[in-house]
Amino acid sequence: MAQSETFTIRTPCSSANIGPGFDVIGLALSIYLELTVTIDRSKTSSELPLNCRITYEGEGENSGDISLDPPRTSSLASPSTFSGAMANAPSPSKHMFTSRTQFPRPWPGSSGAAVVAGVMLGKEVGSLHHLDNDRLFDFCLMIERHPDNVGAALFGGFVGTYLKPLSPEDVARVEIPLSEVLPEPAGGVDTGKSPPEPPFGIGHRINFPWAKEIKAIAIIPDFVVATHDARSVLPKDYSRADVTFNLQRIALLPVALGQSPPDPELIYLAMQDKIHQPYRSTLIPGLGEIVSSMSPPRNRDSSVAEIANKIIAILKKSNPKPDLACQWRILEPANGTEVISTPSCNNVVIFHIRPKPAENTRSRPLSPS
Repeated sequence: MAQSETFTIRTPCSSANIGPGFDVIGLALSIYLELTVTIDRSKTSSELPLNCRITYEGEGENSGDISLDPPRTSSLASPSTFSGAMANAPSPSKHMFTSRTQFPRPWPGSSGAAVVAGVMLGKEVGSLHHLDNDRLFDFCLMIERHPDNVGAALFGGFVGTYLKPLSPEDVARVEIPLSEVLPEPAGGVDTGKSPPEPPFGIGHRINFPWAKEIKAIAIIPDFVVATHDARSVLPKDYSRADVTFNLQRIALLPVALGQSPPDPELIYLAMQDKIHQPYRSTLIPGLGEIVSSMSPPRNRDSSVAEIANKIIAILKKSNPKPDLACQWRILEPANGTEVISTPSCNNVVIFHIRPKPAENTRSRPLSPS
């Protein structure tokens, strides 16, 4: 057996809550988190926690914003898979990680990509090859309970997702991290035991067609809206009229984005929402104006750059920071997470994570205006 093996896990980032598809529809995008690991099988143990050394390189490498503590970092991926694999893998697979990470800014769905890459890492280092992607989806949902986000990152493409109702036996369980998939008050109790395996078939997905002519413009302003804040502004109850409004449009959305040639008027209609966007607009200054400005008649003769710059101009005008930094990218639907074998390196152990745009993706950093 070779003394070392090297592989790369390549996971796309994603955009979730597409149009009216709140917590349902996601899209994998062509910017990637790449995680490269070399396992040195000549070393079966070390003095480091989880046989893991983590460092950081790239933009902001000295900022201190990213934890370099192996247990904390692994918990961001998936404690059930990653930590379990580290603790229980056969001794020939125990190894030390040296990690170099790069997250230049919060790319769309980067947290979901980290969860998926971490779960896939646990599978690979633990030789858990009996776990297929459907089962890995269950493990992902143990820590990231939004299936549209991790479903797109794991399976790729334009996906519709749903969660199955849990059995009474699963609802009765109280261990961490089942609090992420179980309703309150169940879940969230630290029993001191190893994280349990998730129930089977928590999440399901179906891939929708995507018209080849359609690209995504990702606008990345230099500010963050925390998921907790984005969900806390949503009401507990909705009117029948608003629910019906979204149901009508979510039925149109897969057709509108899948037919070729695309119909801009139908896409604009199908992307409308009354469940989450109106409430979250209070957290993103200018969002309401941006959405209303995207009607086809207003943009029929506009180039991609003109549309992107119009959106950024609204963001800057509406934001308290007049020098708000923004950038934009043209992105395409991406394939799902893949594991790529690379030539082995003797006596070197690397755990390297960084987002990487696809080779055919155009990037346009914009200077403040």
